[in-house]
Amino acid sequence: MSAIDPISDFLTQIRNGLGARHKSIEVPASRLKLEIARILKEEGYVASYKLAEEGAHRKLEVRLRYGNNNEPIISTIQRVSRPGRRVYVGHQDVPRVMGGLGINILTTPQGVMTGRQARQQKVGGEVLCEIW
Repeated sequence: MSAIDPISDFLTQIRNGLGARHKSIEVPASRLKLEIARILKEEGYVASYKLAEEGAHRKLEVRLRYGNNNEPIISTIQRVSRPGRRVYVGHQDVPRVMGGLGINILTTPQGVMTGRQARQQKVGGEVLCEIW
């Protein structure tokens, strides 16, 4: 686990968990990871998420979703803005993912939201990741 970019680690855990066909993954919790998990749940990419307190440590458990033939619902999940290269966009420049078939997740002054919500609320921010 890299302490430099915990969000990349979180996305990689999801990608690896799907590749290995795990039912769920467990990662150290943070507010931002909770918000990303909430959006993934709302958009139907994961089955559920749960915060577990283990003494002083908080863990985030994310239950992964699969389709009919046990293929993952998420085909691609990738980090856009990284510590070495931050990507910020205005509300009119929020990219559409796969022509609207996928989503992107942004951190904005109004909180963490999808690109679609950011365009509707006319707020820009940092593009964290793209999922389809």
